[in-house]
Amino acid sequence: MNTTSFPRMHVSLYVSDLEKTVNFYNLFFGKKADKVKPGYAKYILEAPSLIISFVENAQRVKSSFGHLGLQVATKEEMENRLAKAKEQKIVSLEEMGTACCYAIQDKFWVNDPDGHQWEVYYFHEDAEFNDPKYTQETAEACCTSAQEPSKAKINLAQLSNQEEGAACVPGSGCC
Repeated sequence: MNTTSFPRMHVSLYVSDLEKTVNFYNLFFGKKADKVKPGYAKYILEAPSLIISFVENAQRVKSSFGHLGLQVATKEEMENRLAKAKEQKIVSLEEMGTACCYAIQDKFWVNDPDGHQWEVYYFHEDAEFNDPKYTQETAEACCTSAQEPSKAKINLAQLSNQEEGAACVPGSGCC
């Protein structure tokens, strides 16, 4: 009997090379695809409850896609997943104690063969600001804004509970 609660989220991504994508996600998800057909693969995950499919169509891969993420229940689970991803050499970035998406988080990032970013994160607590690095054009992760960094004006009085320079003002374009 399936104990998954519904509704279950479904995501479908276009990819340029299905074989590379399946190899990557077999490592990242720690399991083989549930279905692989010509130009198509699908994983059915129980934790998190997610169905994700990949359709091979290089012309439809978009560079403007944001990112996907998995929130884990404990810091230990995030650290265990990070250690495993490091062993597999798929970690692209680590961020511990970062202020992203108006939350203090420990996280790491991986990029699939088409550049789709995944974050695996542990949520510590809500925050009033985001790190201003996420407004920079060269930001590699989080909710990167199209806004120029110079337009994100920081009120230092609002940073009293944060490390100076560790967050940006709400409404400035971060997340």
